[in-house]
Amino acid sequence: MSIDSASDTSAVAATASRPAQRVDSVPLRHPLLAVVGLVLVALNLRPALSSLAPVMGDVVRDTGMSSGQAGLLTTSPVLCLGLFGVIAPRLAQRFGAERVILIVLLMLGAGVALRGIGTFPALFAGATLAGAGIGIIGVLLPPLVKRDFPKKVSLMMGVYTMALCAGAAAAAGLTAPLERALGGQWTGALAFWSLPALLAALAWLIQLRGRHSGVGQAHAPVRGLWTNPLAWQITLFMGLQSALAYIVLGWMAPMLRDRGLDPVMAGAVVSASVMTQVLAALVSPMLATRTPSQSLAGAATLGCSLVGMIGCLYAPVGTIWLWAVILGIGQGGAFAVALTLIVLRSSDSRVAAQLSGMTQSVGYTLASAGPFAVGILHGWSGDWHASAALFAVVAVAAGVFGILAGRPRQIHG
Repeated sequence: MSIDSASDTSAVAATASRPAQRVDSVPLRHPLLAVVGLVLVALNLRPALSSLAPVMGDVVRDTGMSSGQAGLLTTSPVLCLGLFGVIAPRLAQRFGAERVILIVLLMLGAGVALRGIGTFPALFAGATLAGAGIGIIGVLLPPLVKRDFPKKVSLMMGVYTMALCAGAAAAAGLTAPLERALGGQWTGALAFWSLPALLAALAWLIQLRGRHSGVGQAHAPVRGLWTNPLAWQITLFMGLQSALAYIVLGWMAPMLRDRGLDPVMAGAVVSASVMTQVLAALVSPMLATRTPSQSLAGAATLGCSLVGMIGCLYAPVGTIWLWAVILGIGQGGAFAVALTLIVLRSSDSRVAAQLSGMTQSVGYTLASAGPFAVGILHGWSGDWHASAALFAVVAVAAGVFGILAGRPRQIHG
């Protein structure tokens, strides 16, 4: 394996879009249908994670679970993202990426629906099943983008990340109103988010019919990937910025409720922050790829995340919307840049698939410690000051690895 430095923007763009091997040249019969399928799948990769926090207080009250169990519900799906993401490339090689995504979408929908039972064991099982599904699909989609849209990588990664953030925002903002509309039944509000997963599975099935999956062909492993410094820099950037994202998804609403906001307003603020990520996620990859280096983009997005989070926790409540928007710009941009780096730093879809598996499996396993640590710190201190300090430390570390990963180099198999 070698790491080559790029000298200008065109070199980066060319290597990012070059169909280097036969496996990258699978023709799309219906490109628009492929885009629709990608968007619908991406919309379902965060509602299972962001829908719980707005009704967490009611869930704890009705189930009688402890704060440790509540922390486990926010941590287990993120941990499963990492643990199950590592097997995604092997599943794709054996069965084909598209077929695996279809089956796992159904599994994801079943996990979300399971939460409607309303007991802690069902909530935990549903969170685990959903997290496993999200982890597998999340690893498989970036290589498909590189294979199917080699000349529009930055645009399509932006569209993918935008849809992912939109799904998170919708679930964060609509779950509490759904609960009220259902007469206070949080079980139905949580189970509702299985319906979009079934719709996405139907759309993906239509796309899958008659399609040959080149990603499903056998590939030799990328030698030296797990000892490559650049691969680890991308992995740590992905993992640390994801830890911040899951802290916000899992705990921001309870933090704001402790600041005096009612449940619906707290959910609305989180939803507004996540909705801001939609625009940031679309724009960031295109801005970041205008130059050979993405280091500035990595550092700037983490800086916005830190400033926005501190503002949400400590600035006057009347300014909460401003800080929520800044937080959303930072987090949406950071996640989009992290995913784009996987594609930009890979010489072909084979490298992209295995780098995606490494960065997301290890990264999300690391990220799962974030919401769990916040739950422990809050239970220990009774306030959110220690959690704010943890957020700051993780944000600075993520910024450092973003600068390193953003340097114009590439990984070759």
